[in-house]
Amino acid sequence: MDMTPPCSIACNANKNNESPSQHQMTQYHDSSQLVSSCTSSPPNQANQLPPHSLHQCITTLNGHSSYISALTIHKNSLYSGSSDQNIRLWTSIPSDPPSHQITPSSFIVATTTSPVKSLVISGGNLFSSHQDHKIRVWQINRKENHQYRYKLRAVLPTPKDRFLSLLLPENYVQVRRHKRCTWVHHVDAISGLALSHDGSLLYSVSWDRTLKVWRTSDFRCMESVAGAHHDAINAIAVSPDGYVYTGSADTTIKVWQRRPEDRKHSLVTALKRHQSAVNALALTADGSVLYSGACDRSVVVWEGGGGLMAATGALGGHTKAILSLAATADLVCSGSADGTVRVWRRGGDKRYSCLVALEGHGGPIKSLAMVGFDSHIEGCCGSGGSYLVVSGGMDCDIKVWKLLVPNKLVFNFEL
Repeated sequence: MDMTPPCSIACNANKNNESPSQHQMTQYHDSSQLVSSCTSSPPNQANQLPPHSLHQCITTLNGHSSYISALTIHKNSLYSGSSDQNIRLWTSIPSDPPSHQITPSSFIVATTTSPVKSLVISGGNLFSSHQDHKIRVWQINRKENHQYRYKLRAVLPTPKDRFLSLLLPENYVQVRRHKRCTWVHHVDAISGLALSHDGSLLYSVSWDRTLKVWRTSDFRCMESVAGAHHDAINAIAVSPDGYVYTGSADTTIKVWQRRPEDRKHSLVTALKRHQSAVNALALTADGSVLYSGACDRSVVVWEGGGGLMAATGALGGHTKAILSLAATADLVCSGSADGTVRVWRRGGDKRYSCLVALEGHGGPIKSLAMVGFDSHIEGCCGSGGSYLVVSGGMDCDIKVWKLLVPNKLVFNFEL
């Protein structure tokens, strides 16, 4: 069994980073060409890019002074969070290369006191999670001339939540050997946020191994699942039908559900396939396919939906840990500590082809976002169209890539 090279960053895991054995992995097409659109590197003649797939680095966004830890696209704008403790808004994302060197305008939405870990938007609120164990809620107010003003609306848990939880002794939980805390508090970095399909619930996961559920109408903590995993939780994804997926450094992905007759979420099943820390999760829009990325360098594909998810294969090609994932329509992007972003396409036969490996970053890819900007893209898995892929790296850069995918691709590779 091959041993994975040491990760360039900490993965919160105590396991050996071993890659899945060959007989466990489905053999997929790999038609990638390791060429950067931002450099003049020559093509890899042994592995040519399909002539029908076009990609280009449109622009590089500079503004943060430390690595990019969170990205989210909202309408025609991009929000970025960084370990420099700032949240920036890039007011317009170009969909085509500018005729001359133009840096898209941006401004700092919020300056906080702790590194940003995750960003999500619901209604008129921007939610950010932080290294200091807190969730901050920023109210988005529209001003004249389509400009926006951001105001800190709440810090979770709220003072009311904290006060009410202090009154009863049973509200205290053991968080360390000699430390107790009320159940509404996270006690370590909040690594991920996700919203329910209707936006009424906010889910948070933390390196303290807990999963918490917050009501977005009044920001009250409704539920806390203590000891949801045996090690730090690094990622979360929520399906349209209410299933919650959490990925952990304990190498497992757990599936949670709250049935209509229940008041709390219960464990449905644990998905086991990775051999090291799970760092990233991404779901297709209908929730039928889950992608998970780990320090074992693989992206595992899970199909079936809900509690019926089963591993159907793994996407290989990266040489270091998978740190970020993004999925839309029939494409999935994987960002790695090897400094590249791989773009995969799911065919009608459920086989995957690596369309391209995007190079240009000078460090690991910590965050990804992807969106299709042609109206027909979100159709069946056989559709093509134009996509924007946004990648944030530990080199402090944000790169915007344009990817053109035709309706049909023809591959002539021997497997």
